[in-house]
Amino acid sequence: MKIVTNQIEKSMASSSWIRKMFEKGLELKKQFGEESVCDFSLGNPDVPPPMKAREALNRIAERAIKPLGLGYCPNAGLPEVREAMAEYLARQQKTHVEAKDVVMTVGAAGALVAFFRAVIEPGDEVITPAPYFVEYGAYCGHFGGVLKPVDSLPPTFRPDVEKIAAAITDRTRAIIINSPNNPTGCIYCEEDLKAIAAVVERVNEERAARDLRPMFILSDEPYRAFAYDGAKVPAMLPISKWACVLGSFSKTLSLAGERIGYFLANPAMSGEATLIAAVTLTNRTLGYVNAPVIGQRLAKELLEETVDLEIYNRRRMLMAEVLRDAGAEFEMPKGAFYFFVKSPVPDDAQFVDALLEERILAVPGKGFGFAGYVRLSCSVDESIIERSRAGFKRTMEKFQ
Repeated sequence: MKIVTNQIEKSMASSSWIRKMFEKGLELKKQFGEESVCDFSLGNPDVPPPMKAREALNRIAERAIKPLGLGYCPNAGLPEVREAMAEYLARQQKTHVEAKDVVMTVGAAGALVAFFRAVIEPGDEVITPAPYFVEYGAYCGHFGGVLKPVDSLPPTFRPDVEKIAAAITDRTRAIIINSPNNPTGCIYCEEDLKAIAAVVERVNEERAARDLRPMFILSDEPYRAFAYDGAKVPAMLPISKWACVLGSFSKTLSLAGERIGYFLANPAMSGEATLIAAVTLTNRTLGYVNAPVIGQRLAKELLEETVDLEIYNRRRMLMAEVLRDAGAEFEMPKGAFYFFVKSPVPDDAQFVDALLEERILAVPGKGFGFAGYVRLSCSVDESIIERSRAGFKRTMEKFQ
């Protein structure tokens, strides 16, 4: 008897690398002491939330002890939160949107899963540029969807628009765009996004003539605020009427454990109201019911705030210095808080094992659908990055 789907099995195999590194990190820290291990494996935001979070929580606490203060709320989210989110996202996306276009979700992951439950039928396909966030396959695979990774163009990892277009079939239901990207830190330029949007528009025009279901662009944006050196993350809604934007406050506000995100559909798309109604329903029937009430209210209070992004930028600059000093090959990330470093040997797992000997933890690129590289997270203190300098250098020297 087959217990899980192929997509779930693939996702388990990919995410097992992250679990393995996490467990190995715990083992090494126990054996040698936490100060002896340089753990770059996890993207767990460690910069404290904005100072205003404390004041906001105090106000929320006063409200929480009233009747129904922490009770159920509408499945799409608290009306006042959806209203505030619509104003916030309208400015961000340079498009008029209203509260009815927004669904509050259990993180960006919950937004993706609710969307896939609403639109995916067994055998439907979801395209994403590779490397990609490891759990995309599981999210669509829950409902019989098939993830189709399309290799991006190293060393910059721009999406390969021609290959994306060639990968589309009548069963393709969505293209996931993750920019700033995890794991590469690439920010997709407006030119590439417009080219992808043109492909989707052309496909949907043909499908409309044949009475087939449309395909969507899913812009997954949990790292939107993390853009460096003057880089800008293009607004997706003006680029494509078939775009849906989803994100979370896990990274921008360091609220990862609170699990608060959102789903926004472009009001210009045909059938948008039906899509929002469907995502609202699946948000409920998947067992989420509604996004966490405290998280919704906290996000509303902090919409104009972010964590101290300069801390992440300093880490990025220091990590680049350490890697260059070691002779590692990499593209300077323009966004997010990761480095995607080329392995000095074809087998990236071999490189990861060599780093482990120096008590440095990284995740092989094959875990993100793109072998030959390793991912390093800069969600660590600068002292850890500095401490890794000699270990990176010794490791690279082993392969020269």
